[in-house]
Amino acid sequence: MPTVQTDDLATYYESRGSGPPVVFVHGAIVDHTQWAPQAAALADEYTTISYDLRGHGRTGGSDRDAYSVELFADDLRGLCEALGVERPVVCGLSLGGAIAQVYAARHPDRLAGLVLADTFGPEPLSRGERLQRRLLVRLVPLVRLVGYEWVERAMVAVQERFDRGVSGNYGSIERIRAEGPRMATDEFDKVVRALAAYEDVDVDLSTVAVPSLVLYGANEASFIRLHVSRLASTLPDATVREVPGGGHASNLDNPDFVTDALREFLAGVDWSESRGPVVGDA
Repeated sequence: MPTVQTDDLATYYESRGSGPPVVFVHGAIVDHTQWAPQAAALADEYTTISYDLRGHGRTGGSDRDAYSVELFADDLRGLCEALGVERPVVCGLSLGGAIAQVYAARHPDRLAGLVLADTFGPEPLSRGERLQRRLLVRLVPLVRLVGYEWVERAMVAVQERFDRGVSGNYGSIERIRAEGPRMATDEFDKVVRALAAYEDVDVDLSTVAVPSLVLYGANEASFIRLHVSRLASTLPDATVREVPGGGHASNLDNPDFVTDALREFLAGVDWSESRGPVVGDA
């Protein structure tokens, strides 16, 4: 099982192909296979690297009492350093997009491009979004009783009443969870608390001068659309694409469109300052 040491834990990763590096960062409560369609398809021209976040998948939990989006970004930097990846294009979805934003803001010279899919910035842009983030923490006792799968299905049903289609092909998310290691409840607690605390993180994207691509599903939640506008106006070199038929995991709802959008974006990235990755096939 290929792993690299990132600070205090062994991080599981998968690498495909050869060429300029593209690192995929998945969303909360899933694993690296969330980006599998794109990681596999783009490996014909690029080195695609996907990994399991701390607390997720085959990386699993750690002894830390609390997590934060900044810690996840530190883990991403540790992964890149351990693999010899100097200036990747970083692609993050949902929580992964939040991690990618923090990484890009802290290390604007350590990436060649940035892709943010179905994601959000630190500041809640509506009262409903703020309440939703705080509700996640309050749901932990219920998760201990019935499991996070049941709780999330209930939350998805509620979201569908306000934003029809936001859940997209939710069966694809359920398959990822069914086929991978189950997240421990204590890890779920630390992850959702990290999400709730994200609003206290300072993220200045105005210094991220590399090309950026912002993707969002056509059926995304209204608060995500607000963040898309904010990201587009803040990033110096941003392109925005709406994913037809997509919900909150638009890369799974319309994988061909997202893959083609990524391929078009990557073709315009200047990789000249990057030596490319030195990835050990463990």
